[in-house]
Amino acid sequence: MSDKRKGYISWEEYFMGVALLAAERSKDPNTQVGACIVDDQNRILATGYNGFPQGCSDDDFPWNRDEALGETKYQFVVHAELNAILNSRGKSLAGSVLYVGLFPCNECAKAIIQAGIKEVVYLSDKYANTPSTLASKRMLSAAGIKLTQLKPTKASIVLNFN
Repeated sequence: MSDKRKGYISWEEYFMGVALLAAERSKDPNTQVGACIVDDQNRILATGYNGFPQGCSDDDFPWNRDEALGETKYQFVVHAELNAILNSRGKSLAGSVLYVGLFPCNECAKAIIQAGIKEVVYLSDKYANTPSTLASKRMLSAAGIKLTQLKPTKASIVLNFN
């Protein structure tokens, strides 16, 4: 019997890697976020990334962040978490785990709670002290959703198309 390969990634790193790969689809010039929802059998139920709703061209809607310049992306962009929930196409998400690159905002927290997701695994919490994130943490905690910041064992995972 041979020894199994060393250095393989954990399930958590795998699913976070899928979320980060989904983020690469985002056309947002400032922030790219991806999400991956997984059931209790380690099967991916849905993925999503931040972008405009279907039928709303990313060439016709603003990517601007500065309100002084007029319309901003904030009125139009669907966040990665909500996109993943909507991309599940009505599958039950009860008891599932959401992997996401950036801690969810308060609006996404509402959708996470209502979808029945039981745990949020996130990589970055760079907006930890903003009102939106504080509200999100308050709601998620009140709803009994486990919050886990992933501490990867690897600095990177390289995809090679060769």
